[in-house]
Formats: sequence, C-alpha cells, structure tokens
Amino acid sequence: MNKETHRFTWQGIEVEASYDPEWYAPFAHLEIKSTNPERAPLPITETGYLSRFHQQGTIEAHEGGVLGQVTAWLDEEAQKPEWKAHIEASRQGSLF
Repeated sequence: MNKETHRFTWQGIEVEASYDPEWYAPFAHLEIKSTNPERAPLPITETGYLSRFHQQGTIEAHEGGVLGQVTAWLDEEAQKPEWKAHIEASRQGSLF
C-alpha cells in the first residue's frame, strides 16, 4: 500500500490530506480534512471533510504532488466570492 498522508497549515487551519494511489483499481482516493480547528470549513468543503475518487495517475500526471496540488486547489478556491464572504463574516461574527 502506497498511501501517503500530509499535514500542513493553510491560512491558520491545520489540514490533513491523505492519498491512496491504488485504492481500488482503476481508482485512487484523496481525502482532505481540517483537523484544528476540527472540521473547520475550507474553500473546497463547508464541512471540513472531502473525499474524492478519481482515475489512477491523475495526481501523478501533474506537478507538485499531493501537497502542492491540494494547496494550489485551496488557494484557487479561496479567491472565489463565497470564500471571501465566509472569511469576512467570520471576522465580524454573527448575531444570528
């Protein structure tokens, strides 16, 4: 089994990305979750957890490996208005 796990901090949120390139042929499995704060929303998942299955070799076909690609995905999605609104609301707090 070639499963790899990466732990990193993204914008103050601790994240764990696990990747199993040989989950069940012909599929690979990518799992991303926020661990501190636990289940904190991320721009790719409101629940802080994401599980994706894709064709084997998809991650390997691109540069940056698992960590680089997940970080780039988070950075890209963080530019969307929905995530920016979430960040702004988090800063201000909510009365409702």
